[in-house]
Amino acid sequence: MIQMKGKTVLITGGASGIGKIMARLFLERGAKVIIWDINQSKVTETISEFSSKGTVIGFIVDVSDSNQIEKTAKKVKQEIGIIDVLINNAGIVAGKYFHEHTTLDILKTMEINANAPMFITKEFLNGMLDQNYGHICNIASSAGLISNPKMSVYAASKWSVIGWSDSLRIEMKQLKKEVHITTIMPYYINTGMFDGVKSKIPILNPEAAALTIVKAIEQKKRMVTIPGYIYRLTKLGQGFMSIDVFDWFTGKVLGIYKTMEHFTGHKK
Repeated sequence: MIQMKGKTVLITGGASGIGKIMARLFLERGAKVIIWDINQSKVTETISEFSSKGTVIGFIVDVSDSNQIEKTAKKVKQEIGIIDVLINNAGIVAGKYFHEHTTLDILKTMEINANAPMFITKEFLNGMLDQNYGHICNIASSAGLISNPKMSVYAASKWSVIGWSDSLRIEMKQLKKEVHITTIMPYYINTGMFDGVKSKIPILNPEAAALTIVKAIEQKKRMVTIPGYIYRLTKLGQGFMSIDVFDWFTGKVLGIYKTMEHFTGHKK
């Protein structure tokens, strides 16, 4: 069990959604929290709202830009020091059929969802290795387990995160380092990112989802789906069903293949 008091936690996408909730939960546990976010007004608002709870510091950074990641990480290391807990949370989704995606849709989704966690981790991992302590939590998605119409590029980005994240976990184990990796695979979370989604499986409450993630880090869990049965359901189904039967079960019985039909996403 990790005690968060006195730890330094960095959360990308930390000024809204579950990132903001996690920031509050870590502050309540006595951690120092650094939030990275692209939205200046939300960063300012979050710092103002949470400053009475502890030390919270914000940086404006577009994580789709590797140069900004490198420059901001350098500033964090110079001004604050080693990061104990890194949460790669920032993400975007473009809910369209693949042929409707623009090149920019594809590039931005992969840059933010798949590449940024690797680039950001690369900046802070050596500090964790040097002190032989750290925790990296990568927020993937159940879309990295189940293919879904109108989510092809998002699913590709999250499959990437799951493969990289768990490979990193095994590397740390082989190197006998006390750097722990948690891969989180949540179902749809009611934060506005997936507005319009209709689902037979209950859409997740953001507060409960954020608390589950924080507890997973504290307990050094390796791979966590929210809800927990999603992983077992998909793995068993894919292992024992033919593709046609799995498509019928996932599409007709669970209704997952129709969840994005009325997707609107965040209102501009």
